[in-house]
Amino acid sequence: MAKQTRILLLFLLLTILLLFVIYQNTVKNDDNKFKIYFFNAGKADAILLSKNKKYFMIDTGEASLGNEILSYLKSNHIDKLEYLIITHFDKDHVGSASQIINNIEIGKVLQSNVPKDSEFYDNYIDALNKKSIEPVMVNGDYKLSFDDLGIIVNGPSKIYDKNESNNASLIVKVINGDNKFLFMGDSENDRIRDFLTSNNETYDFIKMPYHGRYLKELDNLLESINAKYAVMTCSNNEGCEEDTISLLNKHNISYYATKKGSITILSDGRTIKIKQ
Repeated sequence: MAKQTRILLLFLLLTILLLFVIYQNTVKNDDNKFKIYFFNAGKADAILLSKNKKYFMIDTGEASLGNEILSYLKSNHIDKLEYLIITHFDKDHVGSASQIINNIEIGKVLQSNVPKDSEFYDNYIDALNKKSIEPVMVNGDYKLSFDDLGIIVNGPSKIYDKNESNNASLIVKVINGDNKFLFMGDSENDRIRDFLTSNNETYDFIKMPYHGRYLKELDNLLESINAKYAVMTCSNNEGCEEDTISLLNKHNISYYATKKGSITILSDGRTIKIKQ
């Protein structure tokens, strides 16, 4: 009986050890993948991107999201962002930037070329000054050095007369192996039209412009990039318009919306997996 007990205990120990090894390998493999995490921010952009335990953010959501972002970073042992990209200065994109800058080490900040008269912009500038960070104002293409990812941040070369702030949005392109990702900020028709005149790339994934609101240029954009997946950063009350969803269906694009919760995307350079 004692022998059977020892054999059972040994079997259990070996099973636990095997499960631990599988878990460790899974965690390690996920660390090596390109990961995109959309915070549950409703109609606001707050996106954390990472690979090989290096991190950068595109926008920071509203001011009320700051504590949640910091808590997530802390719980995942993230104490530095290599880059912080502020696509433009509406409150649902720059709102908690000052909190992030004040509490996390930032390598470099990239920003839109159109400032905005608001307390959120003022708080952002104050935080940069306290940390002695000189932001890079992006016009045209700006290439980032980030592990083995290909990253280009594109800023408009002019200031638009219509919807000045949204059309000043930085557009971020990320290449991980064979997978290509496009983040459109809050670009509206004029910005999208100019983007399309110089774009000759297709993308697997798109962060839809302007929270999934319908825009006249959306059909041309989706036709051009030929994406398979899309995310809309919207709430139950704003964004994710039916006409936009109709276009996504027309182009056979699988779509997700932050109004239903946070979204995680993993890319190994060949395949893309999305969880919500």
